[in-house]
Amino acid sequence: MMQYTYLLINFFTVIICFLASFDRRIQFHKLFGKFLISSTIVAVPFILWDIWFTGRGVWWFDLKYTLGVKIAGLPVEEWLFFYCIPFACVFTYYCLDKFYKLDWAGAFNNLIVFTAVIVLSVVGLLYYERLYTLLTVIVTILTLCYLHFVAEKEWIGKASFVYLVLMPGFFAVNGILTGSLIPSPVVNYNPDEFLGIRMTTIPVEDAVYGYSQFLLNIFVFKKLTGNKK
Repeated sequence: MMQYTYLLINFFTVIICFLASFDRRIQFHKLFGKFLISSTIVAVPFILWDIWFTGRGVWWFDLKYTLGVKIAGLPVEEWLFFYCIPFACVFTYYCLDKFYKLDWAGAFNNLIVFTAVIVLSVVGLLYYERLYTLLTVIVTILTLCYLHFVAEKEWIGKASFVYLVLMPGFFAVNGILTGSLIPSPVVNYNPDEFLGIRMTTIPVEDAVYGYSQFLLNIFVFKKLTGNKK
């Protein structure tokens, strides 16, 4: 049963959202094709990042929690992760955006972007020798700056609020992957390559990494569906 751990994490992450997608009030199932395209576009650079980090030993996977099938050095469950997690995130954003007025969060766009860029820049300069920390900082800063200054997206505040709403799910999924509730972590981290600051068992970089991935998934999905809000 242990070898199904990572697969079950992916399954339970996505199943409720998947079933709810067919609700007549939501009808997200009609957007499955565009979601698959958008999530693949975003997944490609993150998977390459994942392959590179795994190869360098920045992180690695305990294969006893997986089926043992690897593609390009990554467990097949890790590949599924880049579709299951974004599906739950995009679906949640889509529903909250559809049924609730979250435009008020747009007032915080400037505050969120400028505060995040300043804090991340300081962290990056102080801990530039830690590869996971540095690359996470760079990717997140570039993502925020592009969305705010180039793409001029006014939904960053809205998306950031939804990301906070998703935090309980983030702690549940990443907590198990990093060793909560199971004897040892599914994903292990080289202590020399990250800050060493953990939220329970989760490296703080994971939350920032997830934030940039979340924003990019929302951005590309909106572009493909023609939703500019």
